[in-house]
Order: sequence, then structure tokens, then C-alpha cells
Amino acid sequence: MQPVNQARLQIHFCVLLWGFTAILGKLITLPALPLVWWRMLLVVVALLLIPRVWRGLRAMPARLIWAYAGIGVLVSLHWLSFYAAIKLSNASVGATCIALGPVFLAFIEPWIAKRKFDPRELLIGVAVVPGVVMVVGGVPHDMRLGIAVGVLSALFVAFFGSLNKRLVEHGDPLTVTFIELGTGTVFLTLLAPLIPHAGPAFMLPGTHDALLLLALSFGCTLLPFALALVALRHMSAFGTQMVTNLEPVYAIMLAIVLLGEQHELDGWFYAGVAVILAAVFMHPLLNRRARTATQPELLGTAESHSMVD
Repeated sequence: MQPVNQARLQIHFCVLLWGFTAILGKLITLPALPLVWWRMLLVVVALLLIPRVWRGLRAMPARLIWAYAGIGVLVSLHWLSFYAAIKLSNASVGATCIALGPVFLAFIEPWIAKRKFDPRELLIGVAVVPGVVMVVGGVPHDMRLGIAVGVLSALFVAFFGSLNKRLVEHGDPLTVTFIELGTGTVFLTLLAPLIPHAGPAFMLPGTHDALLLLALSFGCTLLPFALALVALRHMSAFGTQMVTNLEPVYAIMLAIVLLGEQHELDGWFYAGVAVILAAVFMHPLLNRRARTATQPELLGTAESHSMVD
């Protein structure tokens, strides 16, 4: 299997696991800040037990460690706003807002990667906007604040996804995960006193929440986070995010089965999801045609890291 195809399969598997994060976020009764704090802390503690992580840290230059630490702050802000959106609305709405990520990425990734702006990326990214508008029209008014926070979460995704793409080859994936989530844990600890309504970051979970946090931390965080970093070696951040747009579809299906959220949403919501899904599948088709027309010799090979997946 070609590396780029293997990377796509890895990302699809990660997205399936991430589809459960919205469900678990709704089922866990902790507020958003302690939920994210425990999620990060549990992964960091597990990574501390792996010798490979320590070897990677010793071999990594201090400047690169600081760069990954900065990305970790963005990761923590993304998760904090993502779970806040879920708490303010529901799992389906919170996950769907992430579909706006490609709109931001179309501008942010070329700037960070120092590559040429690709109008096709903006075209495909904007294609999801009508879907998101339909989604907004299909939710009760008291969920609109959750949508606004969800859009902010999508902006954070665009920034940390682009930065991870630029630096992904400079460190071991597990070591990078440790640095980013460790920094995020420290950042949320310092941030907690500034958000009095969020409660203390170290709020102890009950037995029910503790079990769900374990599933969230290891099955839906550590495994897919590390796999996604590996896949980014062969895919652009934009291409990865377009596959990630399938997360709302998985989350919605799971929310219907597990949470009965179909009673809170109307037909406009599901029409919007259909538009988003169409944009997801449009992306690889357009890129395949473009590569065939311009560089047919690249078919079946791993793309340059500066190319769109």
C-alpha cells in the first residue's frame, strides 16, 4: 500500500474514534474545563511510562520543544471550546461546527507552510458553509451560543493542524503528543482561576465519569492523536481536515443511537450535514483530476509535502 493511501486509512480510523469524543463529552457530567484537563492529564501520565518518550525528549532541541509546547496551548483551547460547545448545545451540533475548519485552513496553512495559496481549497472549504448555515437553522435558539463557540473551536483546529503539519517530521509522534498535551494540562491549570464559572481544573470525577474519561483519554485521544501525527507526514493539513469533516457524520449517527438527539433536530440540520458530506467527497475527486491533468507521473506515489493531499 502506498504511504499516502495508508495515511488516509489511518485518518479515517482516527475520525471514527473521534466520533465518540462528542458522545463521551455529552455523557460525562464534568464541566468542559475539568473534562479536558483530566483527558490530557491521563494521556500524559500514560506517556510518562514509555521509555521511547523520554528518549525522544532528550534528543529534541529546546527550541523545538517550545514550538510543540505552543501548539499544545492551541490544542487545549480547541478541546476546551469544543466541549463547551457540546455542553451549550449537543453532541451533534458541537461536532458539526468543526466542518468549518477547512475554510480557515485554506488561508492559514499556505501562510504557515509558506506555500502558494490554492483557490481550490477555498472553494471546497466554502462549499461546507451552506451546510453549516442549514445546521444552524435546524437547531433550537438556545443552542446558538454553542454554535458560536464551536466555530471558535474550528479556528483553533486550523491553527494547530497547520503548525503540526509543518513540524511533524521533526519529532517522534508519542514524544510530540506528550509535549503538546503536557503543556495543555499546565496551561488549563493556570487558566482555571481566570474562568470562575468553569470550576477547578482538578475537580474529582465520580466513578461513572472516571470510566468514561479513561475511554476518552486512551481510546479516543492517545491512539488517534499519535496516528494522526504519523499520517500528517504524507498528507496536507487541509486534506486531513477534509477527512476529519466526516467526524460529525459519525457523531450524529452515534448521538441518534446512544443519546436520542434526533428529537432535538429538524430536517434542515440533516440537509446541512448532507451538504458537508458532499464537500468531503468532492475534495479528493477534484485533486485527483488536477494531478492527472498536470502531473500524471505522480499518480500512485506519495505526494510532496507541499502539495494538497
